[in-house]
Formats: sequence, C-alpha cells, structure tokens
Amino acid sequence: MYQYVGMFMVVFAAVIFVFLGSIEGFSTKGQPCTYSTGTCKPALYTALFSTASFLLGAITSLVSGFLGMKIATYANARTTLEARKGVGKAFITAFRSGAVMGFLLSSSGLVVLYITINVFKMYYGDDWEGLFESITGYGLGGSSMALFGRVGGGIYTKAADVGADLVGKVERNIPEDDPRNR
Repeated sequence: MYQYVGMFMVVFAAVIFVFLGSIEGFSTKGQPCTYSTGTCKPALYTALFSTASFLLGAITSLVSGFLGMKIATYANARTTLEARKGVGKAFITAFRSGAVMGFLLSSSGLVVLYITINVFKMYYGDDWEGLFESITGYGLGGSSMALFGRVGGGIYTKAADVGADLVGKVERNIPEDDPRNR
C-alpha cells in the first residue's frame, strides 16, 4: 500500500505545481499583489513552495499515522495487562495513552508547520499573500494523506470482515447472515 501512497503523493504534487505555476505562465518576474500594495513574488516560486509544502504536509501525515499506530498497539497491550487488575486501572491506562498520542500527533504537526512558515518567511519577507498561498499546501498534503489512509484502512477492514465471514461459513457451517458470524 505504501508504494501507492508515495506514487499518489508525487503525482498530486506534480499536478499542484503545474496548476499553480501555469496561473501566470510559469513567470519568474514579480506580479502586482492583489490585496496589498507592492510586488508579490513570482508565480513559479509560489508553485515550488506550495508543492514543497504539500509534500511536507503529506510526509508529516504519514509519519503521524505510523506513530499513532505504534502508540495504539503498545497502549492496547498495556491496557489489556492493566485490565487484569480492574476496570479503573485499565481506563486510566487507555485514557493516558490516548492523551499522549493526541498531544504527540497534534504537536508534531504544529511544530513542522511553525518551522515551515518561518523558513518560507525568509524568502517571502513582507509578501504575506505569497506566504499564505504557499503554506496552504501543507494542510492539503496532510488532509489528502489522512483521507487516503482512511480509505485504505476501510478496505483492509472490509477484507478482514469478508475473511471472517468465509471462515465461519466454511469451517463452522454458520450461515452467512447469522449474527454469530461476526
């Protein structure tokens, strides 16, 4: 599945670059700003920065998903062990591990976004329009990879469900729509 995610990420980044760069004909000279006075950065460089921002957002989303799965796996094992001591201890373990995972994933995205804005600001300077336009790629990259992960996860879940139905049907002679076959 990861080879398809990488391929999707590269193809979509190329489409973003072509669409944003072709707005002004891949111009390398500054354009008049729409919302402020002065000259804004060239469309070609905004397309490059938007594409880089998209790829950075996609990579951040993929790393966050990987870390989230690792943390959830370890948390499930620890919660199971704590459940032997009582429901209260299991709840506390599950709640704390969920909080750690939530804070880790949110803060990693915010830190990468903060660094990206500051690095891009070195090029854009007072051109806030170009900076904001190039940073929007970060959210698009993160959202598209998260969406792709959800779709892929749903496909794997459906495959597991079909496999379980077949095992119950073939090995246990349980009818397909029987509630025991879940």
